[in-house]
Amino acid sequence: MMGTLDLSNDRNVQYQANITLSGQQFNVIIDTGSSDLTVTGTVPGAKDTSKTAEVTYDVGTTQGPIKTATLEFGGYTVEDLAFIEQPVDSTHQEGGGIMGLGPGNSSEVRYVLGQGAGDTVLDRIFRQNTTTPNFITILLGRAGDPSDTFTGDLTIGEVVQPFGNITQQPKLPVTQTALRGGQHWTALLDPNGIVGPDGQRINTTKTTSGNRYNVVFDSGYSFPQVPKDIADAIYGRVPGATLTTVKGIAGDVWVLPCTTELNVTFVFSGVQFPIHPLDTVTNAQGLFDKHGNPTCFGAFQPYPFDAVGFDIILGMSFLRNAYILINFGDFVDGAPAKVGDPYVQLLPLTNPAEAHADFVKVRLHGANGGLQKYLLPIILCSVLGGLILLWLVAYALCGRSSKKYCRLHNPAQAGLPGSLANS
Repeated sequence: MMGTLDLSNDRNVQYQANITLSGQQFNVIIDTGSSDLTVTGTVPGAKDTSKTAEVTYDVGTTQGPIKTATLEFGGYTVEDLAFIEQPVDSTHQEGGGIMGLGPGNSSEVRYVLGQGAGDTVLDRIFRQNTTTPNFITILLGRAGDPSDTFTGDLTIGEVVQPFGNITQQPKLPVTQTALRGGQHWTALLDPNGIVGPDGQRINTTKTTSGNRYNVVFDSGYSFPQVPKDIADAIYGRVPGATLTTVKGIAGDVWVLPCTTELNVTFVFSGVQFPIHPLDTVTNAQGLFDKHGNPTCFGAFQPYPFDAVGFDIILGMSFLRNAYILINFGDFVDGAPAKVGDPYVQLLPLTNPAEAHADFVKVRLHGANGGLQKYLLPIILCSVLGGLILLWLVAYALCGRSSKKYCRLHNPAQAGLPGSLANS
């Protein structure tokens, strides 16, 4: 048995799915950065285990009694599933919750109840449906995207078409940790595997794993978190950009003119993943600048990674540009060792030529001449250099598929001119 679940997109800051517990519906955030199911409000008929658990997230916590109930989710039914029932309060809205899709050995509920009784949603699904492949995939849409209007999908044991070639992408081994509760879906970035807006590789030598960044893929994180020198390299040379403190946000963030188009690329196992400029500079507005113009947040925010075991958290702003497959391997409770080690596969989704056109339409209201002058080589590199070829590929892909998704892969590289890079 395999299943696909449509996701809702709340302004690009959280992606949610509908589940039911004992027949009552909850709208839960899908979160690959945690491993427990938590819901807010009373679940009728749920059985109390007399145990409690607490899950600490980067922002906020969830705590409450551990109860069990029948879960219905994506066409699956799981009886006596253990979850945390969070009481309603000022920061937890009734009917909400979080669906943790992380490794089962990081589950707080499983730590309290033990293996078997405390197994996670996905462990239970994989164990009771032995013909279901032990993987999930996540495809996130972009709110306000003029080219693609889908909201997102979560699949179990199957892939979204026409992206079946994700299974042919390089397998990125999940880096493992012995820390209790510290295991995440992590993989190693290539050495100097970030291409900045100037088209040059950013130095990534000072890390917890030698010369390669250990990266967490976290669908519950709105804005990616990167070391300060990486954020500075992306935004620091943009005219009008400032590093500032914003109320309600921990730490400093880069804010810059909303009309700034920046191209950044991540590289995993030699495959390039360009980031859509609507994701590099978000539509979340900061303070007005000295001229009274609005500013927008840079998505890749500086974060002090002090002895946490990884170097970067790639959240939604990255995952909208990469279709992700997570194979649980022998991380499933009770799985035989011959199943193999867990791994991640990524498929690029963003074509810079299309992304540039999207940015002009959304941020400049179609007025291409209003684009900051130092970004004009993007047009030459991404459009003139490959427009005919990209159009032919797009026509071929769209003509073969009646699905709502149609994107290009292996995009050209674009960046800022050397004059800005050397300033």
